Amino acid sequence: MKRVALFGSTGSIGTQALDVIDARRDRFVVAALAAGRCTEAFLRQVDTWNPPLIAVGDPEHAAAFVAARPSLASRLHVGPTGLATIAGSSEVDIVLNGITGFAGLPVSLAAADAGKRLALANKESLVTAGPLVMARAAATGAEVIPVDSEHSAIFQCLRSGGVGDVEKLILTASGGPFRTWSAERIASAGPADALNHPTWKMGPKISVDSATLMNKALEVIEARWIFDVPAERIEVVVHPQSIVHSMVLFKDRSMIAQLGLPTMKVPIQYALTHPERTTADTPTWDVAKFANLNFESPRLDVFPALELGMWAAREGGLLGTVLNAANESAVAAFLDGRLAFSDITRRVTRTMERWRNDVPLTLEHVHAADAWAREEAARP
Repeated sequence: MKRVALFGSTGSIGTQALDVIDARRDRFVVAALAAGRCTEAFLRQVDTWNPPLIAVGDPEHAAAFVAARPSLASRLHVGPTGLATIAGSSEVDIVLNGITGFAGLPVSLAAADAGKRLALANKESLVTAGPLVMARAAATGAEVIPVDSEHSAIFQCLRSGGVGDVEKLILTASGGPFRTWSAERIASAGPADALNHPTWKMGPKISVDSATLMNKALEVIEARWIFDVPAERIEVVVHPQSIVHSMVLFKDRSMIAQLGLPTMKVPIQYALTHPERTTADTPTWDVAKFANLNFESPRLDVFPALELGMWAAREGGLLGTVLNAANESAVAAFLDGRLAFSDITRRVTRTMERWRNDVPLTLEHVHAADAWAREEAARP
C-alpha cells in the first residue's frame, strides 16, 4: 500500500485524484489531505477519508477547521510550513501536488528534499524554481513525475527513447475558448467568456490561462526544466480536439504521440502507478470517432503570451518567477473585474521588461522576485 499525501484536495486535480484512489483502495491509502481553506467540501473529504495528517494553508481557516472538528486538532498542520512538514513526512510515500500557483512551491521542494515520488500538477514549482527543484530531486533520488496532461504525455513518449535522442518536444494546446475569435472580440471578453473552456473543466485561474495561452507558456518553461531540453527544441501546436496530448519527435524522425480522451484521471493514475499501467475507471473510446484530428499553428499576433514563455525558458534565471507572479496578479485582477482581458498579457510583458535578470537563482531570491513582480504588475 502506497501512502498518498494530496495537496489541493478540493480542486479539480484533487477531487479527481480521490476518485482514482477510491477505485484503487487495494494499492493506495490517503495519508494526508491539504487545502488552502477550510470549506464544507474539505470537511466532507476529511470525514470520508479520515487521514492521519491534515493541513490548511490559511491560518484563519485553520482556526475554523479546529472549531468545526476539534477532535482532529492534533492532526492539523498550518500554513506553508505545515504543508512542507507533511510533504516531507515519513508517513507519506507519494506527494501529489495539485495546489494552484506559487503557493505550491514549498510542497515540491519538501518532497524533493525528502526523496519522495512527487506527482506534480503544480507547474508553477518548475516555472519559478525549476533548476532548484530538479537539483534537489537529483540529490535525494526523488522522482518527479508530471501530472499535467501534456507533460505526462511526453513523459510516456520518452519511454520510447531518451532525452538525448530528442529532436523536439511538441506540446499540444486546445486553443482555449477564443481560438477562433477575432482580436477585437477577444479584447472585450469577460470572465464568463474566459471560463467557458470547450474541452476541459478546470479551476478559474487555469481556465483564464488557457484563454490567453499563458497556460501553454508556463508549460513550455515546465518542459524546459523537467525534461532538461533547451527552449529552442520545444514547440507548441494547437489541437482543438484535445485527443493528442503531446508528441516527441526523435532524431531519427520517428514521432511518438500519446492519445486519449480529455480526462485528468489517466495522467493522475499513471503518476501514482508508474511504471505499471493498471485498468482505469474512465470511459473507453472509439478510434473511428476521432478519425479527423486537426493541428494548426498558434496565432501569436493574437495570443502573445506564448512568446513570453519561450523568452523565459530561453533566458532562465528568475524570469520565469517574474512571469508567473505577474500573471497571477493580472489574472486575479481580471477575475475581480479590475482589468480587461487584453491587459493581462500586457501587464506581464511590462513587468518582465522591467526586470533585470542578473540575480542568482536562490530560494531567497525566488521569493523576492515573486513579491517584486506582484507589486509591479499591480501598478496601473
